[in-house]
Amino acid sequence: MANYRRGRINDAVAKELAIALGNVREPKVNNNFVSITRAEVAPDLKYATVYFSCIGDFKEAAEGLKKCTGMLRHHLAVTLNLRITPELNFVKDGSMEHGARIAKLLEEIKTSEESNG
Repeated sequence: MANYRRGRINDAVAKELAIALGNVREPKVNNNFVSITRAEVAPDLKYATVYFSCIGDFKEAAEGLKKCTGMLRHHLAVTLNLRITPELNFVKDGSMEHGARIAKLLEEIKTSEESNG
């Protein structure tokens, strides 16, 4: 499968899962403000790694997403025209923490240069 097609499938899966999260009635998901950041589908379309971020307890949100996996897969099967609906594996996206750490380091460099110069 060409990389551009897989990229389109990744984007479509992430978009549809984000839409489906609005219909989830699981309190562990709703109370932690979970959002889907991106998805990576395997070349054979059997598995998808879904990256999410949350405001609140990460473990609780992960448990809630695991409970909702069947409903989310069903939503993907109905909305996306794929031969195989991938099994979903949810992973915490650490890009926000990484970005905050980089911003903090840059601010420290800026303040040290101002105090020295």
